[in-house]
Amino acid sequence: MPRYVALLRGINLGPRNRIAMPALREALEAAGFEDVQTYVQSGNVVLASRAKADAVRRKVERVVDESFGLEIPVVVRTKAELAAVVERNPLGKVATEPKRYQVSFLDGKLGAAVARKLEEVAAPGEELVVSGREVFAWHPAGVARSKLWAMLAGKGLGVTATARNWTTVTQLLELAGD
Repeated sequence: MPRYVALLRGINLGPRNRIAMPALREALEAAGFEDVQTYVQSGNVVLASRAKADAVRRKVERVVDESFGLEIPVVVRTKAELAAVVERNPLGKVATEPKRYQVSFLDGKLGAAVARKLEEVAAPGEELVVSGREVFAWHPAGVARSKLWAMLAGKGLGVTATARNWTTVTQLLELAGD
């Protein structure tokens, strides 16, 4: 059965949009998904379904809305798509600290004007690669004061986006491989 990674945007960050991972797993299993696993508390789900990726996304969003009363955007990748992200790893030679290396997963391709704006706000030392439906960003000084990170984490990209650090990306691929 096909395996997917569902990335919920903006949950369990501070006091808003709280969802306990055991409750999320239970709700997704009750909705018919199989082999549901979560990784850390930030809305990373690996699951199996015979449905296509877009149907999985819609169903996960509906389950979260109906079970928790939250309208949370979800970005879905197949196991093969996530493996391709890890394989590409365009900043692997410079991104030496996985927690400062972020991948933003997009629900569509980023517009050229937005991509240029991201490049313009990058601080010296920060690097950025837009590749398909992902944006790879290296923040050597961290994300706390990064204008690039603020823009990537915001809602002004024209597409739904949710970011994960490199450690989480590789762990999710490992989970999806089971």
